[in-house]
Amino acid sequence: MASPLRVLIHGGGIGGLTLAVALARRGHTVEVVELRDELDALGVGIIQPSNALHVMREIGVLDDCVRAGFAWEVLTICDPAGATLAKIPQPRMGDAPSNNGIPRPALAKVLGDAAAAAGVPIRFGTTIGELADDGSGVDVTLSDGSAARWDLVVGFDGIGSPLRTRLYGDRFRPEYTGFANWRVTVPRHPEVQGVVMSTGNQAAKALLTPITDELMYLGAVFAEAEDFRPDPERAHEELAERLAGFTGPVAEALRDVTDPRAVVYSRISQVTVEEPWHVGRVVLAGDAAHASTPHLAQGAAMAVEDAQVLAESLDAEDGVAAALAAWEARRRPRAMWVQSMSRAILKQETGNATTPEEDELLKVGIPGAAHVLVRPY
Repeated sequence: MASPLRVLIHGGGIGGLTLAVALARRGHTVEVVELRDELDALGVGIIQPSNALHVMREIGVLDDCVRAGFAWEVLTICDPAGATLAKIPQPRMGDAPSNNGIPRPALAKVLGDAAAAAGVPIRFGTTIGELADDGSGVDVTLSDGSAARWDLVVGFDGIGSPLRTRLYGDRFRPEYTGFANWRVTVPRHPEVQGVVMSTGNQAAKALLTPITDELMYLGAVFAEAEDFRPDPERAHEELAERLAGFTGPVAEALRDVTDPRAVVYSRISQVTVEEPWHVGRVVLAGDAAHASTPHLAQGAAMAVEDAQVLAESLDAEDGVAAALAAWEARRRPRAMWVQSMSRAILKQETGNATTPEEDELLKVGIPGAAHVLVRPY
């Protein structure tokens, strides 16, 4: 695109900040509005697979991510007692590590610092109040009463996206899968040099994921009632009860979990916006458009790919409408494949019936999926 654009990003999470840096480095004027009061990050740690790390290289923060996290190359599969069943080398994209585990607050700081260095202002405690798209631009009034005109508005505002509701009403609400994720940060055991996945003939799997030299997180997925919430006084005990069938490294990690407040519980939902992801000059990306279950560890990776490809499309195409169409043509098939594969793995692992289409996906498997996704996006 010949002229720099004015772009407003609604949401200062991983995808929104990645887009802000990518656009600002290309000379566009960018502002981020974020409802939270700071760039804190809910949760414990996150896996950055090689395709996500490739985007981090593109926006200039790969080395910062690796320094703040724990790079790893091999996925270890264990039985519930911790005996090793397989060690599976993970593919790389270019010379980036195969994977990097990183605390979510550390990643938020890396991306926030990069946005600041690129000159991107972040307006905290603020959301979109009024929005009017006349075809040639979008007039936006924010919740603080300020108003401005933008060439493009991008909603990286998560699975509960208010912007999605504004654009589509209640047509694409989050769908609860019936399962929830339990996670807690514990000291890293020296033998945990990459993700250790313990699984077996039971309705659970547990993962140990290194996120720094000193820390790892224990994660586990269980079927849970939609209205269930952990007891704030004994969440650590409830997690231990669910993992009672595991011994070895998982049991050792559980011994370090003594504070119920350290346990992070999140229901697993998904969203599919089945109509075009943009209405005029307002576009949804990341979890706002295509949230998946976490079974491929690709949720944040899909968001940062969305951001990078949107920046590239705005460079390559003549006009915002053409750029958004080209962006979605590249992104939708890949994001939908990740969503379908992740849901199929969830159903397989929990003994739920799968469709013939899901059975075909499951032939690829998690190791095969890593090789699919390491290909250029």
